[in-house]
This record gives sequence, C-alpha cells and structure tokens, in this order.
Amino acid sequence: MFRVSNNLVGILNFITFLLSIPILWAGIWLKNKGTSECDKFLDTPIIILGVFLLLVSLAGLIGACCRVSWLLWAYLVVMFFLIILLFCFTIFAFVVTNKGAGQVLSGKGYKEYKLGDYSNWLQKRVSNGKNWGKIKSCLIDAKVCSDFNQKFMNDTVDLLYTRHLSALQAGCCKPSDSCGFLYKSPINWEKTPTNSTSDPDCNAWDNQINVLCFNCNSCKAGLLDNLKRDWKKVAVINIIFLVFLIIVYSVGCCAFRNNRRDNNSYSAGVDSVVRKLNRANCCFSRRLVSSYLCCEANAGWLDMNSS
Repeated sequence: MFRVSNNLVGILNFITFLLSIPILWAGIWLKNKGTSECDKFLDTPIIILGVFLLLVSLAGLIGACCRVSWLLWAYLVVMFFLIILLFCFTIFAFVVTNKGAGQVLSGKGYKEYKLGDYSNWLQKRVSNGKNWGKIKSCLIDAKVCSDFNQKFMNDTVDLLYTRHLSALQAGCCKPSDSCGFLYKSPINWEKTPTNSTSDPDCNAWDNQINVLCFNCNSCKAGLLDNLKRDWKKVAVINIIFLVFLIIVYSVGCCAFRNNRRDNNSYSAGVDSVVRKLNRANCCFSRRLVSSYLCCEANAGWLDMNSS
C-alpha cells in the first residue's frame, strides 16, 4: 500500500518532470534558432539542465510510485550529491563576491569601478579573451549603451555627471573621468592632446557604438559589480532551495524505507506460503506412506488367512 511519503515524492517529481520539458525545449530552440553569440553561449547549459531534471524526476517518480527500490536509491544518491554541490556553490558565491565595490566620486551621481578591487577568481574569468568576447557580445546585443545614448542624448556634460548611472553604463558606455576627453554626446567623446595616457582605458576608448569602452577594465569591473549583486541574490535563493532539497531528500529516504519494508513483507509472505506448502506436502507424503503401509499390512494379513 502506498504511503504519504511515496505519494509526496511522486507528486514533487511529476511537477519537476513537467517543468523540465519547457526548459529542454528552450535550450533546443536556442541551439537551432539563436543568432547571437550570447544565445549560443546559453543553449548547452540549458539543454544539460533540462535533461538532468528530466532524468532525475523520472527516476524519483518511477521509484516512488512503482516501488522500484534500486531506482529510488539512485535518485537519492543524485539528490545527495546535488545538495552537497549546491551547498559548496553557495559558500563559494559568498566568498568570491565578498570583495569589490564602486568608488564614490565627488560631485558625481555615479560610481567608478576598478577591476583590481574584485576577487582574483572573478578577475581571471573576465580577463580571459574568449570569455570576455562572449560577454561583450551579450552586452552589445542587450543594447546597454544604445539605450544609454537614447536616454541621455540631450544632456549637457554637467547634467550627465549628476545622473545615477548603472555600473555597466558608467564602465562600458563612457570613458573614465581621468581621461579628460571633450564631451560631444553621451557616447561621443573627443580626444585632445592633453589627454591622460597613463590609464589604458583611455587608449581603449572608441566612439564606434560596438566598441566604446567594451574593452576597458572599467567595463569588466562594472560587469563584476552587477555579477556580485546577482550572485548574492542567487546565493540567498540557493539557501531556500537547499532547505527544500533537504526536505525532499528526507521524504525520499522515508519512501525508500517504505519500499524496502514492503519488499521485505512481500518476501516474508512468500516464504511463509512456501513453508506452509512444504508442510502440507510433507503431511500429505506421510499420510500417503502410512496408507500404503497399511494396505500392505492388510494384504499380508489376508494372504495368511487364505493360506
């Protein structure tokens, strides 16, 4: 007979199975229809996630509802390692995002971001040319600087300096204030002979909409500042999800114990029936032998009387 834990595990995994289908479909769609590098960068992880959820949910669903103990055991093993992995990632996310923050500028509405202020691990990720090429493609596709230009097109330089710009806008869409460029428009700045050349970001600046300061360290730092905030949010969500997984794992352990108990009860029942049949066969055999011996004795007695 099904127990509450088996039913609960079955329901939760059925819901997970339904959720895995659109995730898998989205990954396949991006792989076939994605046009940008950013889209192609996302398709493989999404497909892997969809397949993983699909297989794990099926294992849990079949194992709990059909009382397949070995399948439920495999499901619990995967869940255990998933809990460990999620716990380690949550700790890691808090550690690598602990360092780094924008520097407040006097008289400015935005902050300045320095790549060296962030953790070494994050710096290495964005300093890798291949990684940054994909990230830059995503930023361009997202029209971060195009929207910035449209929003502040009519601003004077003094008004622009008072704007509360995002980390990406301040780091990727305008040159550093230390460069001393002459302002023409939010994304159009003119270099002068007196410009600072000590900052490599000043040389990396270009007025082309697809270049601007996307190759600047300030842009990478702005991205890391966004990433830092996002990862902290993800870490908090992970803690909630971790508690949920532990509860599901505990319920799954109860369902696994129920399966084994039912299987043991079934085996014990079969053994009991077999023992009863053996006893019945034994009794029948004894009676048969007794009847045979009795008949033989009677036959002998009749022979003696007739003689």
